[in-house]
Amino acid sequence: MNAVESITRYISDLPWSMVILVCLTLGLAPFSPPHIWEKLQMLFAGTLTKPLDWFDLLLHGAPWIVLILKAVISAAKIS
Repeated sequence: MNAVESITRYISDLPWSMVILVCLTLGLAPFSPPHIWEKLQMLFAGTLTKPLDWFDLLLHGAPWIVLILKAVISAAKIS
């Protein structure tokens, strides 16, 4: 089994409820305004320069990436 298959299996086995809960808590924290929104605006404006800002983008963006990957993997299994 290669690394991609291993990661795909791991993401598939994650419960939807846990992935959604992590997206709504860590992915949106702090809630006013959400860090992910602020960091994406900085990224598109070209002002995301500090290492801490990149870490925040990674930390708050990771749950959303996992959610998208899980949706794509689930859709591919259905097809």
